[in-house]
Amino acid sequence: MPRPTAAQFLYGSATVVISALAMLLLFRTESGIGVAAVGTAALVLGLLVALALPARARPARRVAPPAAARTHRTVEDVEIATVRRQHVGEHSLHR
Repeated sequence: MPRPTAAQFLYGSATVVISALAMLLLFRTESGIGVAAVGTAALVLGLLVALALPARARPARRVAPPAAARTHRTVEDVEIATVRRQHVGEHSLHR
């Protein structure tokens, strides 16, 4: 499952807060069950709004030909492969 984007968090949260306040003012409920029902309805509405937003599509990666298909390797290819091997264990935020 893809991670939600910042826009999905923002719109979903704003929908929950605004719809909960609007329903509480509209229905003027004071009972615990009424407040719980309004809160549940606001959460469901916020979830629907967040899921309705399109997720950001990630660009497709270019697929490099297999190493066996190459006829020769340049110095740059060897240096890039060495740097990649060094970065394998690092966290992605350090790149």
